Amino acid sequence: MRYFLRGLSSRPQCQLLPRDHLARVGQWRLVTTNSSIKRLDLQAVDKKWQKLWNDTAQANTKLAGGLPKAYILSMFPYPSGNLHMGHFRVYTIADVIARFKRMQGYDVLFPMGWDAFGLPAENAAIERGVSPADWTRQNIGKMKDQLIGMNGGFDWSREFMTCDPDFYKHTQRIFLLLHEHGLAYQANSLVNYDPIDKTVLANEQVDSNGFSWRSGAKAEKVMLKQWFLRVTKYKEALLADLDHLSRNDRWPERVLAMQRNWLGRSEGAVLTFSLSSTSSARSTHGSLKVFTTRPDTLVGVQYVALSAFHPLVVTLADKDPYLKEFVEQALRLPEDSKAGYLLPGIVAHNPLSSITDMPDCVSAPLPVYVAPYILQDYGEGAVMGVPGHDTRDHEFWKLHKNATPIREVIQPVHTSQSLLANHDSDRHELYTRPGILTSVCGKLAGLTSSEASDYIVRVLSASDNLAQYAENWRIRDWLISRQRYWGTPIPIIHCDRCGAVPVPLEELPVELPKLDGEWFRRKGGNPLESAEGWVKTKCPNCHSPARRDTDTMDTFVDSSWYFMRFVDPHNVVEPFSPQKADTMLPVDIYLGGIEHAILHLLYARFISKFLVSAQLWPSGGGKDNAAEPFQRLITQGMVHGKTYSDSQTGRFLRPEEVDLSIPSRPKIVATGETPSISWEKMSKSKYNGVDPSKCMDTYGADVTRAHILFQAPVNQVLEWEEERVVGIQRWFGRIWRVLDTLPPQTLDHQPSIPPIEKLTEAEMELYGAVQQTISSVTTSLSITFALNTVISDLIKLTNIIISTSISDNAILYYATSSLLRMLAPIAPAFCEECWEHLHCPTAGGSIFTQPFPTSKDAPSPEKFSQQCAVQENGKLRFAVTIPTAPDNLLDNKDQRSLIAWAIVEIGNTPEGSKWLESRKGREWKRVVVVKGGKTVNFVG
Repeated sequence: MRYFLRGLSSRPQCQLLPRDHLARVGQWRLVTTNSSIKRLDLQAVDKKWQKLWNDTAQANTKLAGGLPKAYILSMFPYPSGNLHMGHFRVYTIADVIARFKRMQGYDVLFPMGWDAFGLPAENAAIERGVSPADWTRQNIGKMKDQLIGMNGGFDWSREFMTCDPDFYKHTQRIFLLLHEHGLAYQANSLVNYDPIDKTVLANEQVDSNGFSWRSGAKAEKVMLKQWFLRVTKYKEALLADLDHLSRNDRWPERVLAMQRNWLGRSEGAVLTFSLSSTSSARSTHGSLKVFTTRPDTLVGVQYVALSAFHPLVVTLADKDPYLKEFVEQALRLPEDSKAGYLLPGIVAHNPLSSITDMPDCVSAPLPVYVAPYILQDYGEGAVMGVPGHDTRDHEFWKLHKNATPIREVIQPVHTSQSLLANHDSDRHELYTRPGILTSVCGKLAGLTSSEASDYIVRVLSASDNLAQYAENWRIRDWLISRQRYWGTPIPIIHCDRCGAVPVPLEELPVELPKLDGEWFRRKGGNPLESAEGWVKTKCPNCHSPARRDTDTMDTFVDSSWYFMRFVDPHNVVEPFSPQKADTMLPVDIYLGGIEHAILHLLYARFISKFLVSAQLWPSGGGKDNAAEPFQRLITQGMVHGKTYSDSQTGRFLRPEEVDLSIPSRPKIVATGETPSISWEKMSKSKYNGVDPSKCMDTYGADVTRAHILFQAPVNQVLEWEEERVVGIQRWFGRIWRVLDTLPPQTLDHQPSIPPIEKLTEAEMELYGAVQQTISSVTTSLSITFALNTVISDLIKLTNIIISTSISDNAILYYATSSLLRMLAPIAPAFCEECWEHLHCPTAGGSIFTQPFPTSKDAPSPEKFSQQCAVQENGKLRFAVTIPTAPDNLLDNKDQRSLIAWAIVEIGNTPEGSKWLESRKGREWKRVVVVKGGKTVNFVG
């Protein structure tokens, strides 16, 4: 017999198969055509179930105890007044995971609160004459309604706002605990200062030209006494414990890298440069300590530069009016400015000049500059200028000493030896990486950077200890002072006799004075400084007249411990019970934006480690947790909106300026031209924002939730395309119609599934599809968090249920109930409604009282599929996964049906379809099917 492969689209082999599922119309579609099921009104369904959930909220969210715990938390929002699509995305993701965990039998803590202090509320008070407290509470009310409207299952019994004295009382207590341990202290620091309003400005309050947003005055840099938290004491633990967070992909590698970079541990050496006066060979200014990570470039040093706040500069500025004027100007220059002031009469000396047999160039005296680009808090506040191998040094040198040749002392390793003598910087690009030393370096020439660094540090260390190995850290202590009203007051009283005195614990909280909105419009400066009735007090120690500290804390202090408060939010005595902390901490899954990858997470890690040492969280989460607050971190991608702009001017276009009557061919209304289209982060200035409340009003909350999850993987940018929502709507409609094909059931008397060995082929296929879906969805919800694939898997299962023609209600009920329980975390109100319709009135209860489906009793995958090796004349061409052959084909001695079945199943796979299509029209002598389809050999 010969086999002739025709086009796969005609599928002539299907008629040979005893199964007709490839060609039939599903009976469920026929049944539902005349369905009497009521129309699905998703908005009404939302309202119905939101009310029912609210009525039973206490029972549903109370921790049961005795169960494994799951603390799921999304970063709490600032109450700006409206949820944006980014909020909607992260809170949907968190809600899905929390509901899934609860259905799995976990004791789930899923709270919500408000990061309520901050600059925007104070801005509103100044601009609108409203109280920051009133503005904040009004916004919280609006946003809470929106969160409820998105069908979020938050535990509102634990709600708090950080501007509530009942909360910030404990923030002040933690500050005093830090102060007691020497980790909170005052020191001078540079700040942005508005000379007209007499107030400190946050960086975001100074525009790109250096002017205050409030008064329009040129912002000044001034030195003020500020409060700091000594986070550097924990720098080693903060760095080392990142290894713990990297195991099993607990935290994204991108976040770990950002934390490592911010901590910024670098190894190098501290070198000593002697100073002398040009009018005398005798050293009159001692020496300078310089930290460098590149001792190998020491021969290439051509100048030394100091920070404007280096002790030597401060001393000299008292005697040099020109230097003093430059330092004052430098405060107003950007940090990357290459301005410089040459210190007159002072030169530095390369430490290598004291070593014999070194090249003559190291004996030349080095000019000493004061430069704004040198940071006082990095290393020693001094750098050795190597213009041949550092970009910033190169730019500075070209500006100030352009006529002086630049000395190149390092060449790439692969450079031929003949090029070592060529050190003319004008002929080569600036080389900044390690390499080998050039002939300029004398006896050091030819050494690698590593070898040269070791040698230089060793010989200088032996010569009057002019070099020592050292490490440097980028991280600095945390400046928490804010000269603003709307924040947690710092609980310190300043007494002329006793100094800075902590407020006694029994007097906490130190509450903010109540100021009306008009007060903010009338006053300039820090509002607390002029609230005399609040500021004036008595010293707790000596009872003399004293003044309260008028600084408030950075809002990052509130967010550094708020997640701990959720475990015991009504505790009036202490921030939280240590016993409850040990029970519920750490947070198991923490969700939020990548923009918080550095400061918020770093400060939360610092405070957690401190509170463990202070015995507020005694166990620290156990020996294997390293006192880390967040076990698993998920950073969701941003939501981008479709953005239209004028291709000629680049101006962003308002919605009314674009004609979208033909969506695929938009036009600019004014000109008829085609606009430029891009996907940009949603913002008011780009007119591309989408209000999630309007989407929920139009499509229902659950459709909006499912759509935002389906559009993109959790950690990737989501491009919001509202026109695609209809696909989710139709899917929900298909599920709704499936319910009408089944008689109502009771949970006590669910139809029993026959033993697996007695299932028909169609029943076995449906049962197997359910098991595979359960396994895939469970993995996605608990391990990979690939929520877009959850939607995809459930859509496929829905289609299989609809297209399967079987008469056994038990299998159909099992498949449908499994589908609904898997979908419930994503579409809670819709699935509650479906569950109610699937069961007798009042007999179904809430779907969330049901367990999440498990596949632990499922037969092995081999029951439903197998690997098929496709050969051509005995040579393997490819391998694909196909279903296992039906028993009736295996028992049939006529191989034609088995061969036809095998060809069809191979053709159903992408690889098989492509391969068979490439051989269309070819004749085969025979097709050999081995072991029920494990091997199929096409013989020509």
